[in-house]
Amino acid sequence: MARHAKLILTTAIVAASIASPPIRAQEPARGRGGAAPRVTRPPLFLREEWKQTPAGGEHPVDPAAALSNPNLELKLYGKELLLTGSAQDENNPIHLWTGLCATPCAVALRDKSNYADLTGLARIRWVTKTSGFHQVRPIVKLADGTWLVGDHTDGSTVDWLQSEFSLAEVHWLRLDIAAVVTKGNIVDKADLSKVDEIGYVDLLPGSGHGPGGWIDVATIEVFGKPVKR
Repeated sequence: MARHAKLILTTAIVAASIASPPIRAQEPARGRGGAAPRVTRPPLFLREEWKQTPAGGEHPVDPAAALSNPNLELKLYGKELLLTGSAQDENNPIHLWTGLCATPCAVALRDKSNYADLTGLARIRWVTKTSGFHQVRPIVKLADGTWLVGDHTDGSTVDWLQSEFSLAEVHWLRLDIAAVVTKGNIVDKADLSKVDEIGYVDLLPGSGHGPGGWIDVATIEVFGKPVKR
């Protein structure tokens, strides 16, 4: 009788162990519905839509007068960049133009108080128009002085278009900012956690007025987290 009771008890213990999964170490807290914590988009870090002179028309870019955002500094690399357009003309908004650049030209914006953390879901939104085979590419200057140019390109030859892209998807090459030309191979794991200047480049010389080859860039917006200088 005792042997029969012992057999029943052993069977019950085995059944319980099969029904109950083993206890595991506690897993990290997860979001609603068991999903991984949601990554949030960073805020607007800078916006620039350029400022025309009272006289208007087409003229060389004056870094001190062309900015509408007083928190920014404008850096020009290359010669003969022009500012033109009108805030009242949607077919010709105020923009910077590379048509008279005899060499590649670049433009960068620098926040006076903060570096930009462009990791995670950081992105750039800009309004552009191009001619010929020219394309608008992003450039960044890191806190250590390294310049990089991205493989992302934008530019419609038909009309002004607003476009937006994630910097996490961009591949980078080193940029010789003095000559505004690319150098070396693709940079492995570019660290964008502390960016000093942000802008764009035209890697081809301009062709002058009329169709042929140039880029126009109007409003620029950069979304990233500020990091105090």
